[in-house]
Amino acid sequence: MTVVLIVRHGLTASTGKALTGWLPGITLDDRGLAQAAAMAGRLASLPLAAVVSSPLERCLQTAATIASGQADSMQVLTDDRLGECKYGDWTGQPLRKLARDPLWRVVQAHPSAVTFPGPDGESMSGMQQRAVTAVRDWNEKLGPDATYLICSHGDVIKAILADALGMHLDMSQRIQVDPCSLSVIRYTALRPFVLRMNDTGGDAGALAGLARRPATGPKADADAQIGGGAGTVGDASGDAPGDAPGDAPGDGPGDPSGAPQVTGDTQPTRRR
Repeated sequence: MTVVLIVRHGLTASTGKALTGWLPGITLDDRGLAQAAAMAGRLASLPLAAVVSSPLERCLQTAATIASGQADSMQVLTDDRLGECKYGDWTGQPLRKLARDPLWRVVQAHPSAVTFPGPDGESMSGMQQRAVTAVRDWNEKLGPDATYLICSHGDVIKAILADALGMHLDMSQRIQVDPCSLSVIRYTALRPFVLRMNDTGGDAGALAGLARRPATGPKADADAQIGGGAGTVGDASGDAPGDAPGDAPGDGPGDPSGAPQVTGDTQPTRRR
């Protein structure tokens, strides 16, 4: 049963201000560096089989900090399929401006229908497909006993979680993924189990059980389904996510706090 820890990169100076996408040179600020160091401390006692990252600098920095906290020195592996959604002509634009574009509302309500404008624009469904394929390829490569970590971006992580939860991509906008938060998925032969979502704090010792491989067979699968596995959504670490949504804005159009200063009729709506 492969266990995948998925960490979003830490805060950058552009977080909550502009849609950075694949722009080069976007690095962690002091807050993001502190977040990455804190996450490395939480995961230091959890032996990882690999650390795999988006190729973008903010993720590589976060992943390298986590890898350096492991007992054995680890090389960060990269996979372009875990990179940010390609926002095309929206890349580099202020979020306040983008929130006034009619397409923004479609992103919030029906992301599966969205292809970002411009020759380099990607569809959100295409982004989900390549990200989920990457996770499953790494699961197969590292094997059923592996516990490994992926460092990626908010919209990408929400798409992976939606797939694991058996949700349509349009429902992914109900998931929140804060900067440098931890989500955990255990993949079994029958189905994935989401053990944690948007975990930004808590007891590091509570993560130690994630590395233990549960007994196999129908009973073990049933136990995991009802919460008898290594962890469950809504455990102590998940109930204390830390910053309120407005205090930890994101840098993707699908982040509910991506444009916190937009008001009035231009405020993006979200279905709940």
